Amino acid sequence: MAQDGAAPPSGASTARPEPGWARWWARRHRVADWLLAAAFLPWTGLMLVGEPHGLLGLPALAAVGIAAPVGSTAGVLLALHTAWGALTLGAAVSTVVLFRRTRPRLMFGAATATLLGYGDIGMAALALFTYAAWYDDRRRLGLWAAWLTLCTLAVYTVGGPITAPAASSMLIMFYGMPLAVGLWIGTRRVLIANLRERAERLEHEQHLLADQAITAERTRIAREMHDVVAHRVSLMVLHAGGLEVSAPDERTAQSAGLIRTTGRDALAELRDILGVLRDEPEASAPTAPQPVLADLAHLVDDWRAAGLSVDSSSAGTPVALPAQTERTAYRTVQEALTNAAKHAPGAPVRVYLHHRPDILEITVDNAPPPAGSAAEAPPSSGYGLAGLRERVVLAGGELWSGPLPHGGWRVGAALPVARRDRGATEAAE
Repeated sequence: MAQDGAAPPSGASTARPEPGWARWWARRHRVADWLLAAAFLPWTGLMLVGEPHGLLGLPALAAVGIAAPVGSTAGVLLALHTAWGALTLGAAVSTVVLFRRTRPRLMFGAATATLLGYGDIGMAALALFTYAAWYDDRRRLGLWAAWLTLCTLAVYTVGGPITAPAASSMLIMFYGMPLAVGLWIGTRRVLIANLRERAERLEHEQHLLADQAITAERTRIAREMHDVVAHRVSLMVLHAGGLEVSAPDERTAQSAGLIRTTGRDALAELRDILGVLRDEPEASAPTAPQPVLADLAHLVDDWRAAGLSVDSSSAGTPVALPAQTERTAYRTVQEALTNAAKHAPGAPVRVYLHHRPDILEITVDNAPPPAGSAAEAPPSSGYGLAGLRERVVLAGGELWSGPLPHGGWRVGAALPVARRDRGATEAAE
């Protein structure tokens, strides 16, 4: 609620109003102002034409009416003058009513003037109701109520005899009831505003707590990865470097050098990922270029150097592909080669890319492991193909995998050359 002299809240949302009934509901207070202003136009005329009290109810006016009989020229002129005065005064009062929620002092001034002028108690009742409903300064409200009560008693006591029960009933009806209703509406508005503010604050605090929990979990994961994975890979790189220096033959030195280089690359990528997970202000996303189809040759050469027999071929005319599609194609081949080396060590692998006008097909086949290769397989999480499937689906393609008739395994993917918009695809279907 607003203080005296300040513009109170209009009740309308600052956001763009919804069409239909919501638009009218947002403007309900302004509509009520116009309806009350229109209602006070005939009300003012009735109060003037009836039995006015106050200054306009002096016996001199009655004497003028007696001196000008009905039907005479003076009587017609007096009637026209009275009608014009009532219309002008009613328009002025209605204009003041339009600003009842933003100009409380003007409203009370007009209520005092109309009350002392012709005993209009309705304007005073509306002023008390509006102030009680829209403003929270109860001390000034009490002063205004006492002032209007004294003016009312003075006007109606001087204008004619009035009994105590009649005065009490009039004050309760025109002042007590509007005050009670206005105070209830104002209290309810303040309560709703406080509840809304509290709900928004609690929602904001909940988001902050969720963000803190996410940050703490990411930091914990980064710490665990650093303590476990980075430590193990660092030891592997150190041992591979020592083996490369003291290797008895050239082949062993080359293998140790490959292990050392691969481990250092893995440490660099892991360090970038840990920086993102820690969500530190100085940390940034990995700046190394993401792998694309042009890097497949280097990937295949690395696996060949590691002892895997890989045959790579392609068909069709390569075209420019989206960056996400090229990264997905690279990760598909990478995951398939990793699974082949893990589950079928020593078996030959065939990588085949078929470039079509609208689809890029990727097929990676591996033969069954040769007899006698009973080396211990490295630990597996079981989520490689699941994560790869999600990546392919996000790129708008399809992934399939399964055994071959001769006992091998195939991983295949079909990626669209141009990324399809999911909403447009659903609309077309």
